[in-house]
Amino acid sequence: MERDYWSNYTLKNTSNPEFFTLKRAEDRETWQRNQSSLADFVLEGLFADSLAHLFLFCLTMVVFLIAVSGNTLTLLLICADPRLHTPMYLLLSQLSLVDLMHVSTTIPKMATNYLSGQKSICFVGCATQHFLYLTLGGAECLLLAFMSYDRYVAICHPLRYTVLMNGKVTLMMAAMSWLGASLNSLIYTASLMRFPFCGPRQIHHFYCEFPAVVKLGHSDACSWE
Repeated sequence: MERDYWSNYTLKNTSNPEFFTLKRAEDRETWQRNQSSLADFVLEGLFADSLAHLFLFCLTMVVFLIAVSGNTLTLLLICADPRLHTPMYLLLSQLSLVDLMHVSTTIPKMATNYLSGQKSICFVGCATQHFLYLTLGGAECLLLAFMSYDRYVAICHPLRYTVLMNGKVTLMMAAMSWLGASLNSLIYTASLMRFPFCGPRQIHHFYCEFPAVVKLGHSDACSWE
């Protein structure tokens, strides 16, 4: 009997033109929300169109070039000199690579937006930037921890240093730093980018920072969900 009731209720509503109108409106709204989830974000940036901010922008670019050239030179020296092919310098080369990639993930996009007058970044670009800077930040923390362990072994167990810190162990440390940080960043990025960004997509930063993007996903415009 209950089954017949629900069958009659469904037939009664589907025969009503208003039912199809409401259904089409709901489908259209769902489609628009799915399309808007891939819309661009707006990066507010750090600098405005003023002389003082232009000076600060030039100063930032000088620091960026110094960081890039310093880390690149460190990598080249470690690769070129066989005497530096030791566990400590191998980890140091990875740290220089992390720092080089870290500044290259955010500063070039900030400079491009400032010079071109545009402030947008696409959804995929924001997710990529977020994944990279989280990966590099996590890898840097892990590398610093492994470098601390390397110095601990060298100071407290100098006679066993070549056994405890051989080439295989050092390569495993470097690989664990990158893989562990990448996995952690992938989880965070996948979770963050599934949020419904239904409000204004203005990020009050010069890159897709995690707390700033989280605020967009928990805005008042999404409270109806």
